[in-house]
Amino acid sequence: MKPFLKYFYFFILAILSLNACKNDPEKGSVLIDEDEIIKDVFVITEDVQSKLSPDFIIDALKKGNTDYTQDNLTVRNTSARIRNASLGQHPAAVILSCLDSRVPVEDVFHAGIGDLFVARVAGNISNVDILGSLEYACKVSGAKVIVVMGHEHCGAVKSAIQDVKLGNITELLSKIKPAIDSLKEFSGEKSYNNLAYMEAVTHANIHLTIDNIRRGSAILKEMEQNGEIKIVGAEYHMETGKVDFL
Repeated sequence: MKPFLKYFYFFILAILSLNACKNDPEKGSVLIDEDEIIKDVFVITEDVQSKLSPDFIIDALKKGNTDYTQDNLTVRNTSARIRNASLGQHPAAVILSCLDSRVPVEDVFHAGIGDLFVARVAGNISNVDILGSLEYACKVSGAKVIVVMGHEHCGAVKSAIQDVKLGNITELLSKIKPAIDSLKEFSGEKSYNNLAYMEAVTHANIHLTIDNIRRGSAILKEMEQNGEIKIVGAEYHMETGKVDFL
């Protein structure tokens, strides 16, 4: 494996071949021997970023999520990473996620300082500010993948289905309504109590946001058409921590 690929995998995925974590069932804690700690201080440079393909990055995100769901722990030297990243940033991807506190985006992909741009807004919707942020991440700072990540049991999706009216939340939820309207042919109860319907709306909303990104940003649309970036959807599963790419 080429050196930059080796370092990138070590950085993003934190692949640990040793069993460094030991559970103490009586205390409910995790014990780590000092000599087994792997300190990750590597930060993606512009040169490394330029050599990564969108497909490679998506594969790295999937592997990182596998680490997360299997409790493979990397102890990072955070203070050193802060210093290493202080003068610039070259993240590989940008994740557009919901606001939900139960979705810790960097942890979900086993990532750390300098790995990812993260944009968060209730319902993982798109607006002009989000579009500007995505353009900055990709066109200016070189990120090569946009992941629109929804999740199970989304409060914004539930509220949109309920047609909640409350302050500025009303305008936000209006951006999810087209996803609901697209499911007129859904067979079954169209209620947030129906998990199948909730998932269908969640998926439709993810695809709606992707379509809105392409329609709303000529810059990102052109970059995708030229193969410079990929825009993909994903769903985070609350019970397992697994991310399914759609």
